[in-house]
This record gives sequence, C-alpha cells and structure tokens, in this order.
Amino acid sequence: MTLALHSLTDGAWQERAAAHHSRVNRYAKPYLARRSSNQKHPVEDFLFTYYTQKPGQLARWHPGPGVVLTGTAAAERLNWKFYRTADDGERTASGAPGEGPAVVLDLEKFVVQRKDAIDFARIILGRTAARPAQFGCFGLHEWAMVYRQDANAVRHEYLQLRLGSEGTDTVVEENRIRCSHFDAYRFYTPQASGLNELAPTRENQREMEQPGCLHANMDLYKWAYKLSPALPSELVMDCFELSWRVRAMDMQASPYDLAEWGYPPIRIETAAGKADYVAYQRGFAAEAAVLRERLRVAVEALPAP
Repeated sequence: MTLALHSLTDGAWQERAAAHHSRVNRYAKPYLARRSSNQKHPVEDFLFTYYTQKPGQLARWHPGPGVVLTGTAAAERLNWKFYRTADDGERTASGAPGEGPAVVLDLEKFVVQRKDAIDFARIILGRTAARPAQFGCFGLHEWAMVYRQDANAVRHEYLQLRLGSEGTDTVVEENRIRCSHFDAYRFYTPQASGLNELAPTRENQREMEQPGCLHANMDLYKWAYKLSPALPSELVMDCFELSWRVRAMDMQASPYDLAEWGYPPIRIETAAGKADYVAYQRGFAAEAAVLRERLRVAVEALPAP
C-alpha cells in the first residue's frame, strides 16, 4: 500500500507541537517537581515510573508517517532518531516547497529496526480485542500484592492499608482471585501466587490478555509509545490519558487508604463496591476498545520491512 503524503507548514506543525507539549505538561510538570524534591505520589507518579517512556520523550511531538514538516525549525529533527530529509519526490507528492528544510519520518528504517515491537503489538492488540471481556476480578490483584504483608517486604511503606493487614488478608481469602495479566500477577506476594486461579506468564501473555482487564487497557499506552514516532503523538496521549484515569480507579479499589490524597475508596470488599468497580471497568473497556482499534489500524498500515 502506497503511503499518502501531505506537508505541514512551519506554523501549522509547531502549533500542534505546542498543544501537545501543553497537554503533556499537565501531567509531567507536577511529577518532575515532586521528583526534584524527593516526594512520591502513589497514583500520579505511576505512568512515569512503571513505564519506560520518560516525560521528555513523551513531550516530543511526532506527526506520524506520511507527513512532511517544513520550515527552519523542521531541520532540528534531523538530529532525532528516525527522521531524514524528504526527497524531491516526497516534496512534490506532499505539496511541500521545492526549497528549504523538509523533514519526514524514515519509515523504512523504523519498520526494519522495530520489527519485533511492531509484530508483538499487532498480535497483542488483535488477539486481546477478539476475546470476550471479563469483569469478575474486582481489582483483587492489588490486594494480592500485599497479602500477608507482615511476612514480606512492605510494598508501599508510606501508605496505610485501609483495613489493616489482617482485614486485607481476609478479603483476599474470602474472594476468588482470577487475574489474567502477567504484569500484575508477577507482583503478588509468594503466599498469594497460589491463590490465583489462572497462571499468567510472559510466554502466554498473548493468549491471556482480555479487554476487560484494567492493566491490559492501561498498557495501550505502552504499545503506543513503543511505536513512536511512527504514530501521531495525539494518539499516544489519548492512550496516556486513558491509562492515567484507569490507574486512579485501580488505586481507589486497592487496599490502600488514599482519601487524604484525594482518592476516595471503592470498597470492593462490599457488594456495592463490587458493583461500582464493574461499572467503571465496563466504561473503561468501552473506551479502550476504541483506542485499541485505532492502534490496530495504525499498526496494520505500517509497511512490511
């Protein structure tokens, strides 16, 4: 499939870049301020500490493939990975001026060097979307991570358990634990691992992920940034912002007392709390389905190396 080309003038693309930078700063600036003063936030630091994308990387705006950036400032991108000077044919096809700086994503180099990431994203996005969503976990993965905490290293030493250690253990023991997401399951305490009805591993991740899972939906951000700069930054930020809101709800349903941080609890140890959890989970799953499809379409449009 031939990639359609179009160009953006200096003013047009810098306006989009500035809007993206402002969007990122809403989240990144408070995090960077906390980090400089050695402060922690149990909810709002997560996307910058758990995932490998750093604030500076996220703040860089990319138009995605098929866009020729023109103007003096575009030349700076020749020092960025996966950018090159547009050739004469690309200038003509995109409507860019025949002279002056014109820069485009080096898509050919990208798909060669990032083949494994592209292939994995294609598989995980497609297979997850094809499975039925499950809504019966009630966020108990977070509780399993601190099960019998007194016998293990304290996970978040600056946070208090809302029901205390004994009450938290009772919730784990009185509920079915059925987590399908390896990157949640791997943080279970040793005593909790055997309580999980499923056995997710890195090797079977492609077969286990399902679209109701909060963590699978948060990870849309990961698949998006791993394909940067071959995705528009607006799509990456759409995934980031969904992940941000999912993380907040995930921690509200956790065993931690976060009320003083501005996050009232979703009391999943009660029937009403479980119902609230499922309602939020279904809403996020619906939003994630749209983003997952946008990502899948973008990945499928990338040429073979």
